Amino acid sequence: MRTDAVGKLREDLADFGYLADEGLATAIHLAVRLRRPLLLEGEAGAGKTEVAKTLARWSGGELLRLQCYEGIDVSQAVYEWDYARQLLHLRAAEAGGRNALAAAEDELFSERFLIRRPLLRALDERDGPPPVLLIDEIDRADDEFEAFLLEILSDFAVTVPEIGTFAAEVPPVVVLTSNRTRDLHDALKRRCLYHWVDHPDIEREVAIVRLRVPEASQRLALQVAAAVGALRELDLYKPPGVAETIDWARALVELGEQELTEADVEHTLGWVLKYREDIQKTRAAGIDAIVRAAAAGGV
Repeated sequence: MRTDAVGKLREDLADFGYLADEGLATAIHLAVRLRRPLLLEGEAGAGKTEVAKTLARWSGGELLRLQCYEGIDVSQAVYEWDYARQLLHLRAAEAGGRNALAAAEDELFSERFLIRRPLLRALDERDGPPPVLLIDEIDRADDEFEAFLLEILSDFAVTVPEIGTFAAEVPPVVVLTSNRTRDLHDALKRRCLYHWVDHPDIEREVAIVRLRVPEASQRLALQVAAAVGALRELDLYKPPGVAETIDWARALVELGEQELTEADVEHTLGWVLKYREDIQKTRAAGIDAIVRAAAAGGV
């Protein structure tokens, strides 16, 4: 039964453009069925964010994305008050006299003037399928926000002091991603199901390229995937992810190339490597070595 459910989910995700291995599909299946947040860690470009986007398309739920960064706080993540509208409301009430102004003041901190940010919207959604809440790059937020987030994910509720508590009738599907620029606290990890998203093997990477860049031939997709695999072996500062493999294949198709040559690698390295030091290291290792690896993969 488990295998059938996970296999069906893999097929459904593939129909929406995401090729998951069995381990990732199992983690997604359990997160959705058990209503537990899913924490995905891995290298940048491994396809973590795309999981949440695909889940939203598959389930029909709204995708609510919270992009984390250093210094993010409640006003960006949960809610804030629309001060401009509150001020206009007061000025309009002034013309009605003291009683009208007093009544307007009582309305200032009502839902009418509440701006819902992604976390509150995810908890207060009542129509349609449960939303998919993507908390992207949680490792970029600071410790205080991580602790605050843990409280919300524990009860799927948040309190706005002036109004009351908002609690989810049905918990959202929650996906957190981390590039592991810092270690997350154990308490948050214990609250979540955890899965490390690794780079795919060459067969699955080829399949991903063919799915996302259907104009690419099987031979070109094999060569690009093999070349990216060789680049990942060079101990680069930022090894290319699947997103870069797709971009590289798309660029080569646009150039009308049918196979990967030394000139192609030399002229399009900026599509797959994003740091000057990595490009220099690749050239020092030999462009011809990358091409040989590509040719071997495309046989």
